[in-house]
Amino acid sequence: MDSDLTPQAVREIAAGYAFTGPALDLGAVLLDGTAYPDAQVRIPLGVLNRHGLVAGATGTGKTKTLQLIAEQLSEQGVPVFLADIKGDVSGVAAPGTPSERTGARAAEVGQQWAPRGCPVEFYALGGQGAGIPVRATVTSFGPLLLAKVLDLNETQESSLSLVFHYADAKGLELYDLKDLTAVIAFLASPEGKEELRTIGGLSAATAGVILRALTVLENEGAGAFFGEPEFDTAELLRTAPDGRGVVSVLELPAVQDRPRLFSTFLMWLLADLYQELPEVGDPDKPKLVFFFDEAHLLFKGASKAFLEAITQTVRLIRSKGVGIFFVTQTPRDVPSDVLAQLGNRVQHALRAYTPDDAKALKATVSTFPRSSYDLGAVLTSLGTGEAVVTVLSEKGAPTPVAATRLRAPQSLMGPIDAADLRAVVDASPLTARYRDAIDRESAYEKLAARAPRPEAAPTGPPASAPPEPAARREEREGKAREQAGVGGLLGSLLNNPSVKSFARSAGKQLGQEISRSLFGTSKRRR
Repeated sequence: MDSDLTPQAVREIAAGYAFTGPALDLGAVLLDGTAYPDAQVRIPLGVLNRHGLVAGATGTGKTKTLQLIAEQLSEQGVPVFLADIKGDVSGVAAPGTPSERTGARAAEVGQQWAPRGCPVEFYALGGQGAGIPVRATVTSFGPLLLAKVLDLNETQESSLSLVFHYADAKGLELYDLKDLTAVIAFLASPEGKEELRTIGGLSAATAGVILRALTVLENEGAGAFFGEPEFDTAELLRTAPDGRGVVSVLELPAVQDRPRLFSTFLMWLLADLYQELPEVGDPDKPKLVFFFDEAHLLFKGASKAFLEAITQTVRLIRSKGVGIFFVTQTPRDVPSDVLAQLGNRVQHALRAYTPDDAKALKATVSTFPRSSYDLGAVLTSLGTGEAVVTVLSEKGAPTPVAATRLRAPQSLMGPIDAADLRAVVDASPLTARYRDAIDRESAYEKLAARAPRPEAAPTGPPASAPPEPAARREEREGKAREQAGVGGLLGSLLNNPSVKSFARSAGKQLGQEISRSLFGTSKRRR
C-alpha cells in the first residue's frame, strides 16, 4: 500500500483486515465515495462458523453478496446452502458474462475477475419446482416446527406435542399429514380420550383447531412437503470431485405465498444437521455455511419455546462446524439473543423515508462497534453493491468498521435457463433417490385397519334373576372381550405391557419412543 496516496484512516482500517490465513475477499475500503483497491476487506475462513448477518433494504445487493461469498467458499472446499427466494440465485452454476460494468467494478476494487461457475445441486420443497424434491416426515419435523407452520398458539402447541408423544410411544409412524390427521381424530374419539385419560386429554376444540389448520395446509398443496423418501441433510455437506464445495440451492419461487412454511422448513434442515453432526470445536474451515434468507419470517409470531430452541441451535451448532448467515432487511428483525451470536456483519444501505425507517436506522447504528464513520450518514448513502462490514479477526476480536465497495460475483448474476437447470437436475445422482414419493404403511393405515369390536354373545342372567350391578356387568363384559380378543391395532395396544406402563406414568420414557432434539425433531435412524 502506497502510504503517500492512501489516507491514514484507510490504512488503519486495512491493517485490521490483514489476516495471515485463508480468507474470503469482500472488496475494497470505501471513503468519501472513493474505493482504495490496496485496502482489502476480508473474512477469515476459520471464523465463518461464528455466524453472521447480511442485511439491507430491498435492491441494495444482498443477493449478490450471498453469491460472492458462496462462490469463494466453494472454491475453498466449503459446501454452501442457499435459499433461492426470488429465483435469481441459480446463476451461481454458470460462468458470469464479461461486461464493461463488471470490468470497471473489478478495477475499482482490485479484483482479478474471470468468469467461473460452481458445482451446484438444485432442490425444491416437495418437488414443487424443477429441483430434486426435498421432503421431511411429520415425525422428523416435530411438534414445535409444525406448530409454527400451522400458526398454533402455545396451548395448541402443547397439545400437538402430546399427540407426537403418544404416536411415538404407540409405534404410530407419522410420515405425512394424513397420518397426523388420523391420530388426532382417533385421540379426539371416545376410545382415544380413554387412552389419554391418565396423562392429560386432547380437547375437542383444540383437536378441531389443529385439524382445520392441517386441512388448510393440505389444500394449499403443502402435503407434498411431508412424506418419504425423507431428505438426508448429509447431502448438503458434499464436495465435488475437484475438491470444491457443492453449492446447494433450494428453489422457493413456487412457495413464495407460504413464507411461514419455507422459513420453518429451513429451520428443520438446521435442526437435523445439529442432531446428526458430531462435535468438532473450531475447525480451520467450516463444514457448511448456511444462508437463511428472509430470516424475519422465522421469528415473526414465534412462541417463546420456539425462539428458545432457535437460540440454542444457533449457539450450539457452531461447535459442529456449521456457520449460519441470517439474511434480512434490518438487524431488528433478529431477536437480540440470536443477534448477539452473529460475529460477522455485512450491512447494505438502509432507507430513512419514514419515522419507522429512522428508528430502524438508529437501532442498526447502535449495533456496530465504535468507528470514525458517521454511520447514520454512510448507511443511507451507500450505493448498490456497497456495504458496511465488520467481522471477527483470526483472534476472535471485531475488526474495524469498514465501508466497502464489494467485488462482483464471477458466476452469472441472474437465473440460468430453465433447460440448463433441468439438465443439472437430471444429471444428479440424487435425482433417482428422491424423485418419487413413497407411501409406506404408517399411522393412517394402521388405524384404518382396526377391525370393529366383535359383539359379545348374550351372557346376561335369566329374566327371573335380580338385576346385575352396573360395575360388575362392566367387569364381566370386559373380561369377555379380552377372552374373545379385541381385533386390530387398538386391541394389541391395550394389551401391550409397555403401553399400560405408559398410561400409568406420562413421564416415563418408553423404549419405542423416538429421541427428540431441541425442536422436538426426531433423531434420524440409519
